[in-house]
Amino acid sequence: MVSPSGTSRSGLNSPSTSLTSSSSGGRYSQLELDTSASNSQGRGGSEVIMPKKKWQVFPGRIHFYCDGRIVMARQKGVFYLTLFLLVVTITLFFAFDSPYLARKLSAAIPVVGAVMFLFTMAALLRCSFSDPGIIPRATADEAADLERQIEVPNPDNPTYRPPPRVREVNINGQPIKLKYCYTCKIFRPPRASHCSLCDNCVENFDHHCPWVGNCVGKRNYRYFYLFIVSTCVLSIYVFACNITTIVLLSNDQGGFLEAIKKTPASIIEALICFISIWSVLGLAGFHTYLVASSQTTNEDIKGTWSSKRSQDNFNPYSFGSIVTNCCAVLCGSFYPSVIDSRGYAVPETQVIPQPPRPSNPYPSPLPPTPTHPYPRQAPPQPYNATSVVATYPPSNMNSH
Repeated sequence: MVSPSGTSRSGLNSPSTSLTSSSSGGRYSQLELDTSASNSQGRGGSEVIMPKKKWQVFPGRIHFYCDGRIVMARQKGVFYLTLFLLVVTITLFFAFDSPYLARKLSAAIPVVGAVMFLFTMAALLRCSFSDPGIIPRATADEAADLERQIEVPNPDNPTYRPPPRVREVNINGQPIKLKYCYTCKIFRPPRASHCSLCDNCVENFDHHCPWVGNCVGKRNYRYFYLFIVSTCVLSIYVFACNITTIVLLSNDQGGFLEAIKKTPASIIEALICFISIWSVLGLAGFHTYLVASSQTTNEDIKGTWSSKRSQDNFNPYSFGSIVTNCCAVLCGSFYPSVIDSRGYAVPETQVIPQPPRPSNPYPSPLPPTPTHPYPRQAPPQPYNATSVVATYPPSNMNSH
């Protein structure tokens, strides 16, 4: 016997089977059901179908780790390079510069360096491992309903083109256009954009940063900003310590070359920190400007709120104060994730297998019902007016 999905019932009793749900939005294109031996025995020996979690079937080019708690892009090579440079630089600092400066100047120098390094690593890992604000894709029913609202059929005109898929909302007196995403099958919220590398729409999309191995958006922008600022401060601190170590050793050893021979690692540290300062310092200054003006990198590059577009164009998300804008970004409320990556994936069209039932599962102890409705009597004859003979009792005419 074949089920409506085209799967034979005999195949449903195998240790592993799968069900497919078609979705135009592509939210969950396939749901693999896991029926392992530990969970296969249910009531009466029937198998228990355990669906996978959403992070296991989530669309897009992203990777999940630790049961969906960590979200990262697939391209993580530059992120590993970031970790390598940070760890190598601080290791050389603690191995060569820190002991000498602790003896010559102060024991607080390695302590301050360790605190700054831990803060930088915490900001980096939090930014890299967090959901940047991914928006779930539309389900098949939601996409179909949206298509019915957008597409207006016109069979009389074969050259008819539907209107552009744009909606307009008003935010603080400023009209904002909501663009339709053909991949996610949704109208993107304001300030959202579709990342071509991660293949997902992200709220308050700033940019995709390969150095952190993730998109930068609504939920991890503050950690990205803290990371680049703390990296800049740490690079300046380590570079200053390198220069101080070389100068002190030059005075003690009697020359610059003798000091280099004594601590060759200081030159490597100084070179890495010098390059980092000039690259990260400019990036930190640019994002400080964005935070103060309550903009994103995507909006600044496109000139979304530039007055060149219109005289009445303004940024509706700015509070009008630099301090307030900075506090809103760095000290604002933390937004929860909306993808529910650890929840169970429920297919939109699911066929639940049923075990075969016997022809008579509950046999009755009563005797079978007779086929004849009147077993002890003759069946009633049909009415026939010609066959009816009326009989009357004899009358006694002499009784009166």
